[in-house]
Amino acid sequence: MINNILFIGGGAIATAIGNVLAEKPAFTVTLITIEKEVAESVNQSHINPKYFPNIKLNKRLKASSDFSLLTKKAYVFIAIPSVITVDFITKQNIHNDSVIINLAKGFGNNRRTIVECLAEKMQNPVCTMKGPSFAREIINNQHTGLTIGTDNKKLFAAFKELFNTTSIHVDFSSDVRGVELLSILKNIYAIVIGVIDAQFESPNLKFLIFTKAFEEMRSLLLLFGGSKKTLFTYCGIGDFALTALNDLSRNRTLGLLIGKGFFTDYISEKVVLEGRIAVNVFHDELKTLNVNISDYPILHELYEVFNTEYDISKFVGRLIS
Repeated sequence: MINNILFIGGGAIATAIGNVLAEKPAFTVTLITIEKEVAESVNQSHINPKYFPNIKLNKRLKASSDFSLLTKKAYVFIAIPSVITVDFITKQNIHNDSVIINLAKGFGNNRRTIVECLAEKMQNPVCTMKGPSFAREIINNQHTGLTIGTDNKKLFAAFKELFNTTSIHVDFSSDVRGVELLSILKNIYAIVIGVIDAQFESPNLKFLIFTKAFEEMRSLLLLFGGSKKTLFTYCGIGDFALTALNDLSRNRTLGLLIGKGFFTDYISEKVVLEGRIAVNVFHDELKTLNVNISDYPILHELYEVFNTEYDISKFVGRLIS
């Protein structure tokens, strides 16, 4: 049994999940962060001043800026921005028997998933964990469902034990690629639902487009090697609904700004990058595969929004037609 839990990153999701696991005396839980002021505050005041300044953390949750801690056998959760994950993690001296769990949502290098990139370069078991999970809810011990994707089914029991008796509930999938892809696709289609809600106060219209969006997600998931079954785990319909329908979602917020006519490159970069990057990647990959882009009208329309002089007032009409 592994008793050591390390989080690479001291941000919101690392702090929230780490705080939940710190409630279990059997485990030693540490956030490893380059933000030394965050580490000092977590250790001395039991507060993460940057992400949860008003929440007292469990005293058993520790923080450090010493990356040599990774040389010890541990569950290693990756909670840093997706754009730097692969290059950063592969440079670390991680114990060969540690289990790596990717929390980052986005592509790795060369348009492959982060797990695929890491598994190619590292000896460790590399898993993914995704689902409908706002960090603010997790740190307040609200019950949260997360999907663990791993092709090593022997790890299922270990993860069950890890999260047993906590507010985090896990389901499992051996479709690791599918879990990773859905965490990217849901950002794309959450932007679309944001645009709809910005322009119309119509539940009928919203769920008309929501249904079409979910069907496009299903089709893209299958086309790029995922399993249809994965859609009905926490990381599928649950994460899409959370991201598309809740105003705490950054990608939905980007859609709301676009729908109201406030979209600029500056706003896009300040609000979120994942959804916009993902639109271009999937659109380009469909072209590479010689797939008829008209089979994916929602994705194509959003691509046009990001890459052309687009009249956003025509967006909904084009989707319906």
